[in-house]
Amino acid sequence: MNTPTAYYEQGTAAERWERGRLFFEAKEYTAAARVLDSLAGEAPEQLAPRLLLARAYYHSAQLTRAEGELRAILERWPVEDYAQLMLGRTLERQGRAAEAARYLRIAAAMAGEFPEDEG
Repeated sequence: MNTPTAYYEQGTAAERWERGRLFFEAKEYTAAARVLDSLAGEAPEQLAPRLLLARAYYHSAQLTRAEGELRAILERWPVEDYAQLMLGRTLERQGRAAEAARYLRIAAAMAGEFPEDEG
């Protein structure tokens, strides 16, 4: 189905947020990303649309875009533990396990998961 781009940008911000969430919940990740991309661009100070956009990119295998969005989120909200975890998982999925380890450790520490002492 080739839906015109204007469809994804129609309506108020609240309507587009709801549409993006519905697409995401229906596992229509590419459509969700199209809706959420314009919404996140209009309101970059709002975390929820940006985080859902990153998740939509991740689930639709747009890993470079997911990484970019997650890095932008962490630049603005460095204590967002879910974004740390997602960035780690995104990097792992790209075959960059060594780079991912840092973000996964930070996410685990923020969640209170510390490795047990050996010895």
